Amino acid sequence: MSGLSKNKIKWIRSLQLKKNRDDLGLFLVEGEKMVAEALRDFPEMVEEVYSTTDFTFPKFNKKVELITKIELSQISALKTPNKSLAILKKVNNKESVKSKGLILALDGVQDPGNMGTILRTADWFGIDTVVCSEDTADIYNPKVIQASMGSMLRMNVIYTSLENYLATCELPIFGALLEGENVYGRSLEKIGVLVMGNEGKGIRPNIKTYINTPIHIPGFGKAESLNVAVATGILLSEFKRREGQC
Repeated sequence: MSGLSKNKIKWIRSLQLKKNRDDLGLFLVEGEKMVAEALRDFPEMVEEVYSTTDFTFPKFNKKVELITKIELSQISALKTPNKSLAILKKVNNKESVKSKGLILALDGVQDPGNMGTILRTADWFGIDTVVCSEDTADIYNPKVIQASMGSMLRMNVIYTSLENYLATCELPIFGALLEGENVYGRSLEKIGVLVMGNEGKGIRPNIKTYINTPIHIPGFGKAESLNVAVATGILLSEFKRREGQC
C-alpha cells in the first residue's frame, strides 16, 4: 500500500466537476457493488480502481490499488464512502437514435437524483435509448450514477437538440401533460417516444408542439403533481403492461 499523493487526490476529486469530466473523458463510479459490476461487464472502460479491500477480476488486467479508508474519503464524493472507487472512460454514445421499442425523451430534467432514478427505472422496463435536451442533468454526475445504480452504463443516452430531434421524428410522440388524455383509457403503441418534462416547469412550449399524443396520470388525492421520476415509472409500466397484452 503505497498511499495517494496530494496531487493524485486532487486530480481524482476534480472528476466530480463536469468541465473536468468533459475535458478528460473520464468519470467516477463508487461503491463496491457498482465497481464490481463495471469490472465484470465493462472492463474495457475501467482505467483505475482504488479499494480498501483486495479483490481481483479475471477480465481486468490492471492492478487494483489498495488505499486506506481515510484516503477513500478524500477522493470520494459520497458522505459515506463504500470500499471502492473506479475511474472509467466516458462512452461515445451514438448520435443517431435507434431503438426497436419505446424511446424515452427528457426535456430539462435537472435534479441528479431524479435523473438517476429515471435511468434506473427505464433500464428496469427495458428502455435502451434515452434522448436528452442539452440542459438535462449530466449522466456522469456522481449523484446521477449513484441513483442509477449503474444503469447508465448499460444505456444509450444522447444529448442533443430535443426540438430538432422531435421535428424529424417519424414515430408517435407521447408527452406527459396535465391536459392530456387519461393514460389508462388511451391506446399505446409499442414503438414511439415518451417525453417527460422539467421538475417545476414541465415540458417546454416549443417541445409541446411536436407531441401528437398528450397523456396524463389521473390523480385521486390532493397532491398537485407527481415527481417526474415517479411519473416516468408509472407511464413506462403502463406502456409495458399494454405491450404484454398484445
